[in-house]
Amino acid sequence: MSTGMIIAVIVVVAALVLAAILITRGRGRQGGPDLKRRFGPEYQRTVARHDGDTKAAERELTERLERHGKLRERPLEPAEREQYGARWTAVQERFVEAPREAVAEADRLLSDLAAFRGYPEGGRYEEQLAALSVHHAQHVEGYRRVHRVSQAGPGGAGESAAGTEELRTALMDARALFDDLMNDSAPATGHRSDIATGTGDDTRHRSSGKPGMFGKSHPRGA
Repeated sequence: MSTGMIIAVIVVVAALVLAAILITRGRGRQGGPDLKRRFGPEYQRTVARHDGDTKAAERELTERLERHGKLRERPLEPAEREQYGARWTAVQERFVEAPREAVAEADRLLSDLAAFRGYPEGGRYEEQLAALSVHHAQHVEGYRRVHRVSQAGPGGAGESAAGTEELRTALMDARALFDDLMNDSAPATGHRSDIATGTGDDTRHRSSGKPGMFGKSHPRGA
């Protein structure tokens, strides 16, 4: 190889290295703000889990985005939407007499619904949660919380000693993700008042004679 060819190769390689450095720096400048916007509260939670190490947290979130960013949710047919809606109504009704069992059922329902929409199967909880955090970052903490509480036993200390109010709060938080997964187009507005005040679905139950969230059956016209 002639001296001129060697010089040309060196110049080309140097140019490629410089371009790679500039691209990497550009991504580094944009990564933080972009990831913060994309993941919202999940960004801060991940940073905290890495003991404040922002770079480590951003590497994890970037990996999640690369693995699951292209996922497209499977649409819900009207009958399927009705089926999952009925299951959530049953969860609310069951909470009156058996709050812990109701929360456990809510955990299973979210897992089933997420899997149906195209997320990893519920048997791979951590992977399913990671995928959901990419597309439902604002509400994925509700799933994490209801799963944690539902996995705890009825006795003991800490999470396992969760009382009715904590179970109620977990179910309220989970409802926001359920609404998101039931919505094919826009982000859900949430129905936190359904559980807290007895409005929303509970009102509909009273008009139809079905049991409400925190009470027995209400006869028509009552």
